[in-house]
Amino acid sequence: MITIDAADKTLGRVASTAAKALLGKHSAAFAKNVVADDGVKIINASRIAVTGNKKQDKEYVRYSGYPGGQKIENYAMLTARKGTEEALRKAVLGMLPKNKLQKPRMKMLTIEK
Repeated sequence: MITIDAADKTLGRVASTAAKALLGKHSAAFAKNVVADDGVKIINASRIAVTGNKKQDKEYVRYSGYPGGQKIENYAMLTARKGTEEALRKAVLGMLPKNKLQKPRMKMLTIEK
């Protein structure tokens, strides 16, 4: 289990470190087609740093598929609704390859306040 302390670190730095560890790039037995055995645990997620105007400007967009079904939410609204853990989870998810191994790799990630 790899532990990452997110206190006073930026969102992207923590997410890229976690994504690299979930891919298994830290291991000598790295293979692109295998899920790494090591899980990743991120602690102090509530103390993560977001610089500049990202709390108002960073947007998370989702689309239901229906006309008028596009929902746009900024970082402040997302963290108020689901917490900083969800913003960190979305950042790590966006940094992983979009293939069949994405879900099993995300199951290896645990985030604590």
